[in-house]
Amino acid sequence: MIRIAIVGASGYTGVELYRLLANHPQVELACVTSRQNAGEPFAEVFPSLRGRTDLVCDPVDVDIVAAKADFVFTALPHQTAMEFVPGLLAAGKKVVDLSADYRLKDAALYEAWYQPHTSPELLAEAAYGLPELYRERIRPARLVANPGCYPTSVALALAPLLKERLIDPATLIIDSKSGASGAGRAAKVDTLFCEVNEGFKAYGVGKHRHTPEIEQTLSDLAGVPVVVNFTPHLLPVNRGILSTCYANLREKTDTARLIELFAAHYRDEPFVRVQPQGSLPNVACVRGGNQCDLGVVVDPRTQRVIVVSAIDNLVKGAAGQAVQNMNLMLGFDETAGLNIIPLYP
Repeated sequence: MIRIAIVGASGYTGVELYRLLANHPQVELACVTSRQNAGEPFAEVFPSLRGRTDLVCDPVDVDIVAAKADFVFTALPHQTAMEFVPGLLAAGKKVVDLSADYRLKDAALYEAWYQPHTSPELLAEAAYGLPELYRERIRPARLVANPGCYPTSVALALAPLLKERLIDPATLIIDSKSGASGAGRAAKVDTLFCEVNEGFKAYGVGKHRHTPEIEQTLSDLAGVPVVVNFTPHLLPVNRGILSTCYANLREKTDTARLIELFAAHYRDEPFVRVQPQGSLPNVACVRGGNQCDLGVVVDPRTQRVIVVSAIDNLVKGAAGQAVQNMNLMLGFDETAGLNIIPLYP
């Protein structure tokens, strides 16, 4: 059994990692860390785990984690992760990092959107952990940068169209909506119940930090620099992301043909479900699962294509994708621990 550590386990992503890994046949959960909850039983931090774990939260310390674990998930905030990951790699551990610290390949770009980078030498090495696009880069990696939730939903929605050069990337508009858990577990006025319930609003317009990550992946797929308009919104639900992507088609086609293209492109992908014509994704149908549901429509009047993507932001958008990456890095079945039917209703 491979011993696993979750560093920064007291957030929603941390407990979601624990939920998924607890059912994995080839790993053992050996260590969870938390700065604010060090010394507390993990089942007291998350009462949903009572009767399922005796682990006590360790402090966030490289030596403690390296002694207890063979493989590490870092679910730390941006900037904190980059202070911790180099020590784990030096100790010979493989790491999936769920922060944004190693997603962008250009240190100057990272610093323009986040803060100064303290280990830029690792940016080129880190594999971008979107298995459906970069599986062969992930397998041999010792450091994988787990993608952001919005970028995951967008890249899977647009990959077939960009790879086949069927759309004009200069016309891309991306409109996304996320549940409140995407903002994390820390108390914030904007995510209080009375602020979110019965409301719906845009935020981070023109300046959301996932923008450069989205553009980096889409540029790689298109083979040319891509700049997008990306607008996220806050939904009054706990979980889920629904992204709607719009672009001009380069040549005339119809919905049926593009659905065939998407179905062929993702035929062998266990977690991508292309919806039949007349059906569109719903966040309620992916809740708790590692699926990405995709729907495609061509508007014959405008000759624009609309692709709708739905994921659970905590699973395919975070913890589930991280486990998928771990499976590839360790040579396990890619679906191990992830064959979960989404919760419905």
